[in-house]
Amino acid sequence: MAQISDGATYAPNGKPAPVVKPGEFVFSALGLYHGHIYGMCNGLIEAGGMLKSYYDKDPKYMRIFAQRFPDAKAAAREDEILNDREVILVAGADITSERCALGLRVMAAGKDYFTDKAPLTTLEQLAQAREAVKTTGRKYAVYYSERIHVESAVFAGQLIEEGAIGRVIQVVGFGPHRLGAAGRPDWFFIKKHYGGILCDIGSHNMEQILYYTGAKDGRVVRSQIANYNHSQYPELDDFGDAQVILDNNASGYFRVDWFTPDGLQMWGDGRLFILGTEGFIEQRKYMNLGFKGSGGGHVFLANGREETYYHVEGKVGFPYFGQLILDCLNRTENAMTQEHAFKAAELSLIAQRDAVVLEAK
Repeated sequence: MAQISDGATYAPNGKPAPVVKPGEFVFSALGLYHGHIYGMCNGLIEAGGMLKSYYDKDPKYMRIFAQRFPDAKAAAREDEILNDREVILVAGADITSERCALGLRVMAAGKDYFTDKAPLTTLEQLAQAREAVKTTGRKYAVYYSERIHVESAVFAGQLIEEGAIGRVIQVVGFGPHRLGAAGRPDWFFIKKHYGGILCDIGSHNMEQILYYTGAKDGRVVRSQIANYNHSQYPELDDFGDAQVILDNNASGYFRVDWFTPDGLQMWGDGRLFILGTEGFIEQRKYMNLGFKGSGGGHVFLANGREETYYHVEGKVGFPYFGQLILDCLNRTENAMTQEHAFKAAELSLIAQRDAVVLEAK
């Protein structure tokens, strides 16, 4: 397995599982700044979507996108896509602070919006997005890829639905990432643009805590951020963690950081521990430490009946994308409810806003 340098270049490929006929679901891409756009488009194409066109104001990102998706058409400007009546959904991975404004334009044009995480960077933007969803009736879907585009995460959800560990009472997640600073754009290190570490990669973990516990809401008990070892980037949070109590009295904790060492085979040893009343599940999402080439998709289960290891890479698939396509066509909410997507963002923003700053000594 080749070493993946950083999470921004991680774009999983799954098996085609179309839920629509060719040409029945047409989408475009706007805002190509983050590499997650490739995973977003991969997932929609594998579910039967047709990528018609793409645009970014930066020609560099246009060229890169054209290499990845040569069958799509380069648009001359944004409104060419927004005014295209054939386009049902617009996928976007703009600069994080610009994602909400793009979404507002997309929804005002009568199209559903599918944005990379973090979906926005302020509570004011969140209020605007909620109001726009209400007034336009369009979707503001979010690519929380560390659950919806990771087979171990999908499989863990299926085990929980089957009752394998009883009622979930705690979720603990670890989301380390490799910084790869030389390959990051300038905006990545400016807090008003990326939102802070708990807003950014922390939103993955907050979404998973809500999902696996089945909670609708929660409160942040404590959160912390720090810049321990990157003084050359004074606005970067290189560490963050948060603890939440959910509305069903389950609890969650996560830690995120930019300290993945260069010797690790993957951009981050992402793990998630789910404690239930009748057992527990551990996910080793992208690798198994100490086993080069082991790939991802490692799930460990222990309950009253068994102690089992599952290697699910290439076996589970990514049902979210087909569900999202059908949700857009049928105006349903099977892939992810709008409130769930927004609540994960809201709690992440609160955690970032209220975080205690730990000073590097």
